[in-house]
Amino acid sequence: MTIRRRFCLILVKPSHYDDDGYVIQWMRSPIPSNSLAALYGIAKDCAERHVLGRDVAIDIHAFDETNTRIRPKALAAMIQAAGAGMVMLVGVQSNQFPRALDLARPLRAEKIPVAIGGFHVSGVTSMLGGVDRDLDDARALGISLFAGEAEGRLDRVLRDADSGRLAPTYDYMDDLPGLEGAPIPLMAAERVQRTAGAATSFDAGRGCPYQCSFCTIINVQGRKSRRRSPDDIETIVRTNYAQGLRSFFITDDNFARNKDWEPILDRLIHLRETEKLNIGFIIQVDTLCHKLPGFIEKAARAGVRRVFIGLENINPQNLADAKKRQNKITEYRKMLLAWKSARVITYAGYILGFPNDTVESILHDIDVIKRELPVDLLEFFYLTPLPGSEDHRKAVRSRVPLEPDLNRYDLNHVCAPHPRMIPADWNEAYRLAWQRYYTTEHITTIMKRVAASGGNASNALFLITWFKGSIDFERIHPLESGFLRKKSRTDRRPGFPREPALTFYPRYWAETAVKLVRWGTLYMRLRRIYLGIKHDPQKFAYTDTAMSDWDADDEAHELFESAAAKVFVEEQRRLQGAREAGVAALGLPSAASGGA
Repeated sequence: MTIRRRFCLILVKPSHYDDDGYVIQWMRSPIPSNSLAALYGIAKDCAERHVLGRDVAIDIHAFDETNTRIRPKALAAMIQAAGAGMVMLVGVQSNQFPRALDLARPLRAEKIPVAIGGFHVSGVTSMLGGVDRDLDDARALGISLFAGEAEGRLDRVLRDADSGRLAPTYDYMDDLPGLEGAPIPLMAAERVQRTAGAATSFDAGRGCPYQCSFCTIINVQGRKSRRRSPDDIETIVRTNYAQGLRSFFITDDNFARNKDWEPILDRLIHLRETEKLNIGFIIQVDTLCHKLPGFIEKAARAGVRRVFIGLENINPQNLADAKKRQNKITEYRKMLLAWKSARVITYAGYILGFPNDTVESILHDIDVIKRELPVDLLEFFYLTPLPGSEDHRKAVRSRVPLEPDLNRYDLNHVCAPHPRMIPADWNEAYRLAWQRYYTTEHITTIMKRVAASGGNASNALFLITWFKGSIDFERIHPLESGFLRKKSRTDRRPGFPREPALTFYPRYWAETAVKLVRWGTLYMRLRRIYLGIKHDPQKFAYTDTAMSDWDADDEAHELFESAAAKVFVEEQRRLQGAREAGVAALGLPSAASGGA
């Protein structure tokens, strides 16, 4: 086979701008992009199948802007040197869409074909029929918009781009593909090394059965479980392991609702315990995962070391208003203790700004969590009407005045009015929430709880330092933070002035030096606390209210004191009584007597 020409495909996962207009970028970025890995794997499959012809080589380049500076002129030059090609801006979230357009403009000026896909395009297409001012800006630039998922569809896009007939829109929202046997998510090891912990990512499945009104997943990936087979998962792990990668983030929004969770975990257990592969995982689950027999125990055996949990709130009325009915405050502590007994570090997301929230109620609830729930890391977000969510569609149709700048839709800014807090109060609640939870006293308590359960307190120390330092020093959410902030003077957002080199660089270098000192000081201060706990001969005897044995029948605990909590607990008791009566009527053994 003779290669007669080349097609240069460039995949870019954009970052977004900070409040000063600079691209958020790091020497080592935090969470790896599964969208980028998935598109790379699909594109690699297209290249191997020669979808543009047996004599056409497809050269694929993948870049994550959170750890790599993107120069549009250099990308254009790569494509021009090849003689054909295109740039795909992949996995673009709403907050990244302005940056994606800024990257696309100079490319389009050079007549380079550009396509944008991801959650913003798909979410707006799903919920608003594609009616969106920012999508109109993209269309005006001649950018092709891709809604849906690329498995089985990338062939057509590449052929259209190669023939110069790229369609304005590719809409596959009503035809979500199956994943079994699909090309696996993949990234080259040298690219993965640019993430903290050299972690790569893959999705074992897509879709979520729940109906949370603030969520975009259910409207972009659907509510039906679509999943890769255990064979697919093993292939993903082995392929990455062969290039030296050991750490994986399984990006399923809720791995516990993947219908094949058990055979997948069994396969991973075999790889770890029988074949002795040194692999570790981070997963995301719901608050009822502990109800699945064997789930947490098998997850720990499979190598799950950290778990993200959508706790969201401890007020049942807030949860009901957001259609988060699967979250039951009566189960929170049991679920968290189950993970703690498995020696797994827990992260819990917590949303600030539900309609009933005030600054005082938020701070009160955080104090309750600190005393009564054994969660390790708590991360705070503003309640945000993300494009693609039911909340956003309702707000648009009701003409609620929303924040016009998509760059601020990162869950870390006020983007909509609140019925009980003005923006200044809401911002203050967000700032105080981080301070209130990550006090030295409570950090000490967290590490004592981890050590008492036999968990990895050293890992907890690192993560707590990361979370606290990201907010205190970088002024960036921990999930967007990384190691050693990079800034380019010329990559500032349009509308912000370009700073003179003589003032920009000395200030940037001084800020970097000061931050490194502050990071080091924080770590050493917390490490002294950690070492005291580590060498305490009584560390396994530690207990407190959150670690002790109690439930909703113990009314001495504030978790169940609010009016909404009391109503919820009473309703749960009524439902439990009805279930037990039904079991008795059928003559079946009850759970209390040792039955199922």
